Amino acid sequence: MRIATVNLLHGRSLRDGLVDTDRMIRAVTDLGASVVGLQEVDRNQNRSGNVDQTAVIARAMMADGAGEMGYRFVPAIVGEPGGRWAAAAHDDPLSGHDLDSSHNFPSAYGIGLISLLPVESWHVVRLRAAPVRSPILLPGTRRPMLLPDEPRAALIAVLRSGVAPFRTIATTHLSFVPGWNVRQLSLVLRALAELPGPRILLGDLNLPHAVVSRVTRGWTSLAITPTYPGTDPKIQFDHVLTDATSVVADASSQAVAMEISDHQALVTDVR
Repeated sequence: MRIATVNLLHGRSLRDGLVDTDRMIRAVTDLGASVVGLQEVDRNQNRSGNVDQTAVIARAMMADGAGEMGYRFVPAIVGEPGGRWAAAAHDDPLSGHDLDSSHNFPSAYGIGLISLLPVESWHVVRLRAAPVRSPILLPGTRRPMLLPDEPRAALIAVLRSGVAPFRTIATTHLSFVPGWNVRQLSLVLRALAELPGPRILLGDLNLPHAVVSRVTRGWTSLAITPTYPGTDPKIQFDHVLTDATSVVADASSQAVAMEISDHQALVTDVR
């Protein structure tokens, strides 16, 4: 069974600076995964064609794969990234309840999880923004900028019993602020511990493998390889972790270069 984590960069390609929805869909569906965690996802943003990016990828995956599936998009912020926005609240609607719906959800930015396997329940963990600014190197720039942090979230799916080697799978995109992202990771692991195992956590943790392995005692990395920057990876920010010795990764697990994003996708075959 293949699972993948993909930082979309809202579907933007660094080659031409454009967001092409069809190109984004192709980049994700070509991975051939049954469960995909998405980070840096837009919903109804002008810069990405005012589409629900999680929904359009989910539709394409369903057309190519199993008939029974589930997906959710969880906003971390509501409004325009880099413009006027507010932290998403606990009662902000999660898109994904109906693939055929035409809900006019507000503009938002966050994370998504798509499963071709039946989902029994969904859970959201809200993560506060760091109270300090931190230097970050934006895609396409060479000088770091001192930026305020944004709120984050984790999205968790508990699968129907017996459909996968794992029972619970989650995705998240943690803060770029050193130390604060470690705190957030601990909060996510604590939330996962309350849900059925075996468990898998995938996402852009903004932490290198060495730090993740120290923080996540009792968890194992299923794929150890650089994923960032996408053109010539030097460091691993994207991770697939499990707390179960019964979940094993095949040798085919790898980082995959895409036509979009400043990250490579991390693809893992588990059994």
